[in-house]
Amino acid sequence: MDIRALASHLELSIGTVSRALNDRKDVSPATRQRVLEAAARLGYTPNQSGRTLRSGRTGTIGFMLTLEHDSAVHGEPFFMALWEGVQSALTEHGLDLVILLARKGEDGLTFLRRHVARGTVDAWLLSATQYQDDRIDFLLNQKIPFVALGRSAMAAPFAWIDLDFENVIAEAIALFAAAGHRRIGLVAPPAAINNSHIIVDCYRTALAVAGIPFDPALVHNGDTDENDGESTAHHLMMLADRPSALLLMGETAPVGAYRALRGLGLEPGRDIALIGLRDNPACRALSPDLTCFTLALDELGLALANALVGTLAAHDTKDAALLQMRWPMTLRLGTSHHIQNLP
Repeated sequence: MDIRALASHLELSIGTVSRALNDRKDVSPATRQRVLEAAARLGYTPNQSGRTLRSGRTGTIGFMLTLEHDSAVHGEPFFMALWEGVQSALTEHGLDLVILLARKGEDGLTFLRRHVARGTVDAWLLSATQYQDDRIDFLLNQKIPFVALGRSAMAAPFAWIDLDFENVIAEAIALFAAAGHRRIGLVAPPAAINNSHIIVDCYRTALAVAGIPFDPALVHNGDTDENDGESTAHHLMMLADRPSALLLMGETAPVGAYRALRGLGLEPGRDIALIGLRDNPACRALSPDLTCFTLALDELGLALANALVGTLAAHDTKDAALLQMRWPMTLRLGTSHHIQNLP
């Protein structure tokens, strides 16, 4: 049923029905109640296209997912739990979440420009933030509300929530150092991703705190997926002065690393120590149990959505506060970080 049919059924003008549905003050309470009850009883739903034309709003939030990096760095389980939290918070504000996929190899800025030109969504959630991210500059210049899942090296301030890599790296290196490790390999995301710079910088700082010299030969930047974890672990163990511990900053990199080590006759948690990034479904079947970090993804999603709603509400306020926070992760001790025979 559209608004014309509803108005005809009630023997009211379309304008009166429209004002009642939109809670205008120039409609009597009795008429408003009559219209709302009939709309609910007869299954009336507003024409969203018409509303969009009148208000300039779609009532939707776009999450830009870049298959090239996001799928490697985080993976589907990460985002499904995250999106559940985002949508839960948006629903309370009458907003919906749409996932917009940028295909592998597609320029992120071109993708974003296309959807902004179409007016696809009212605001954006960005992920896989780059060290220098043209998407952020574009949205700031266009005055389009957004919140980023991840930081960037951009000078202009913007709203973001990022994982607390500083604490993750510090705790992992301290755990290794306390066990006597001096050669600690690092598997980090691609250098174009800003998180990679944060991770490597924190790694160097944590090594310095532990009195361990930095060796660039022990640092690998790659997709941090299962295949990368396997090839990198194999490469690092072929070094003349190989590491005794590996820090794997990828969702599924530990799966590949376990496979590579066993292919070389080395047992994780006995011959070499390992710590992973996150307690995710792909790594829970690993034996020995992977030492890694946990986080509440649904709560992170809620926080992202609430930050975006706040950004939307304050969009026209020049001095609006921008949320910038590091999301905590908690160390979960398994047995993979142990080693029996430290070289």
